[in-house]
Amino acid sequence: MNDEVIKEFRENGGRVGGMFEGAPLVLLTTTGARSGRPHTTPAVYARDGERVLVFASNAGGPKHPAWFHNLRADARVLLEIGAPDGSVERYTATATVTEGEERDRLWREQCERDLAFIAYEQGTDRVIPVVALSRTDMADPARQRAMAGHLVRVHDQLRGELAAVREGLTASAPTLEGQLGRHCLTMCGALRSHHTAEDTVFDQLEAEFPSLGPDLDRLRREHLAVARAVGELEELLRRGGEPGRLRADVDRLTAELEAHFAYEESVLLPALGGV
Repeated sequence: MNDEVIKEFRENGGRVGGMFEGAPLVLLTTTGARSGRPHTTPAVYARDGERVLVFASNAGGPKHPAWFHNLRADARVLLEIGAPDGSVERYTATATVTEGEERDRLWREQCERDLAFIAYEQGTDRVIPVVALSRTDMADPARQRAMAGHLVRVHDQLRGELAAVREGLTASAPTLEGQLGRHCLTMCGALRSHHTAEDTVFDQLEAEFPSLGPDLDRLRREHLAVARAVGELEELLRRGGEPGRLRADVDRLTAELEAHFAYEESVLLPALGGV
C-alpha cells in the first residue's frame, strides 16, 4: 500500500486519494538502521514555523514505526512535501526528537487538529514521539564533510553488492531463482533509491555552488541512463532470462556505474571538502 501512496503522491503534487485523501502527508526517506539502505514512508505532518513535525504514532500500535528507529540511528532524512504550485518540493533535513514540555505541547496541538491522534494515544502504552525536521544548512562545512563521507560509503556499498551479484553469476550453474534473483532486485532497488535522494541533494548543491551546474546536469543525465539499464535488468529477471544475457546486462550496468561513481566523486568530493 505504501508503494501505491508514494507513487500517487509524487505524480499529484503531494495529494493522494483513498484512506489518506485530504490528509497532510509528507514522504520520509530514512537510512535503514540495520541495512543501511534508504526506505521511503508516507507520514502525516504539521508545520511549526520553519520546522516540519511528524508523529511516530504507528496508528496506535505497540511499537514505534521503523522510520523512527532509523532516524534515531541516523538523523538525516530526505523530505518530500507538496508545494503551493502543485509540485513536490524535495530537500534534506535533520531530525530532532522533541522532549518534555515542548513534546507535550506539540502533541496536544496535533490532537486538536486531528482527532485520530487521540485514538492513537489511547490505543498504546507508548509515549508517542514527536519529531521535528529542520531543513539542512548546505553552507555548513561540517554538514558538507558528512555528506562527502556518506557519498563514499554508499558508493562502496553499491560496489560491493554489484560484485556479489557478478560473483553469483559466474558460478557453475547460476540461477535466476531464489537468493540470486532477490539479491539482484534488492541491489536495483537500493540504487534507484540512492539516485532519487541524490537528485534532491543536487538541487540544493546547485543553489549553494552555482559553478557545479554543468557537472550536476551531466550527473542527472547519467542517473537517467542508469535507471534505464536497471529497468532492463529487472525486466530480464522477471522474465527469467538466460544467464548469458543476464551476465552481459550486469557487466554493462557495472561499467556504467563505475564510470558514474568515479566522475561523481571527482566533482562532488572536492566541493564538499571530502578530499
